[in-house]
Amino acid sequence: MARTGVINRWRSNMDVLDDTAYTDMLNTLSEGSVRRHFNPYIDIDWDSPEFAVTPNDERWILPGTDPLGRHPWYQAQSVERKIQIGMWRQANVAKVGLHFELVLIRGLMDYAFWTPNGSPEYRYCLHEAAEECNHTMMFQEMVNRIGVDVPGMPRLLRWAQPVVPLMAGPLPIPFWFGILAGEEPIDHTQKSVLREGKKLHPIMERVMAIHVAEEARHISFAHEYLRKRVPHLSRAKRFMLSLFVPVMMRVLCSAIMVPPRAFWTEFDIPRSVRKDVFFNSPESRALLRDMFGDVRMLCNDTGLINPLSKRVWRICKIDGKPSRYRSEPQRRHVSTAA
Repeated sequence: MARTGVINRWRSNMDVLDDTAYTDMLNTLSEGSVRRHFNPYIDIDWDSPEFAVTPNDERWILPGTDPLGRHPWYQAQSVERKIQIGMWRQANVAKVGLHFELVLIRGLMDYAFWTPNGSPEYRYCLHEAAEECNHTMMFQEMVNRIGVDVPGMPRLLRWAQPVVPLMAGPLPIPFWFGILAGEEPIDHTQKSVLREGKKLHPIMERVMAIHVAEEARHISFAHEYLRKRVPHLSRAKRFMLSLFVPVMMRVLCSAIMVPPRAFWTEFDIPRSVRKDVFFNSPESRALLRDMFGDVRMLCNDTGLINPLSKRVWRICKIDGKPSRYRSEPQRRHVSTAA
């Protein structure tokens, strides 16, 4: 009987047609995917002369919004070495994004398999999966054009990733929080780079612009999915989730944002620089906190913030004020000379 009750609750949770506001939101996102979507081999002219990757192109120098790009050690390197480091790092960021999208696609397929007939979640999951497939092709093409043999995710995460999509069916709420742990840092970083206004290589600029545009829909879905379901969990489950979320955010953010060991070895980067950049210096810690403003807002709105979870967020060094609205830019006071 207990097993039957669990299954019935799980099936009831998959039926969303009684929530008009939620279904309207899903239909809006699906229509948006129909009206405005990108194809990596139509919307990017890879063979255009301006997209050519040439030696000594200073547009590959890391921007100031990159935690390594603004570090004094990197700034002190020769232009040629800055370019080499920048190309390797940008190629690996794209490869990490590719790996992450592949995990997400498999999870989306597993979740969609269990959706009931008529569910608008089925349609949107398939729209998102199709867009993520395009992103993986776009990222891989970027890596191929740069011509650097980068590994992408750290080895441990590459070996562990087959298990993650299996959570999407039986444990969709932890799965979607895990997806946000990967999507939010990448999205925040790319928006910061585009907002900075530094002249970027056209490949990098176009890939980022496309990814940010479509990722806005994907992150919106994850947020609304969790807003709908988390408040209906039992108090005990919400409490456990409140402690689990900040730890997962911190662990996956480091796995995704910190370059693998091969990067530090390839360019003989001092250990002290690595510690400063990820995430010991005040600037890098501020960047780390800023990445999760939207997630803190989501947790605050869904009852996942309590005295103990606040301490866990602080221990993970990702505490701070929640965003007032999604994608709120982080503004700081700038000291001016007298």
